[in-house]
Amino acid sequence: MSELTHFNRRGEAHMVDVGDKPVTQREAVAGGRILMQADTLARIRAGDHRKGDVLGIARVAGIMAAKRTAELIPLCHPLSLTAVSIDFELQDTPPAVICRAKVRTGGQTGVEMEALMAVQIALLTIYDMCKAVDRGMTLTDIGLIEKHGGKSGVWRRVESAGE
Repeated sequence: MSELTHFNRRGEAHMVDVGDKPVTQREAVAGGRILMQADTLARIRAGDHRKGDVLGIARVAGIMAAKRTAELIPLCHPLSLTAVSIDFELQDTPPAVICRAKVRTGGQTGVEMEALMAVQIALLTIYDMCKAVDRGMTLTDIGLIEKHGGKSGVWRRVESAGE
């Protein structure tokens, strides 16, 4: 990537023209986590939170967010998504919920933003549902894990030794 594509030659923001790009199958996987108190994680695991199924509701919120990304990110293209999956993993040390979103489409532009949006909204939904018992929760480590398709092909995050 040698240039910022959302700016024209005059430095003005614009939506990238993808009309001449070929339609290819595209997929992006993003991840992140929300750190919390051990008791908060225990409530989520037990499923006894008074607001209901925290992870089930967060999953639906993440899917909805992926579908509405272009409404919130000004220069994103509206896409017809073919699949969105949201998976959660409960981590004991440190206490956290890890979220992973996979988004697919057949189109002319990638779905990285949709996958990232899905992760963030799913994690924010967990925060919203649990904030009454744990206002100190922290969203962290949100990023693209891998993407497939398009001119640039496959990209995978390379983890450093410290991560």
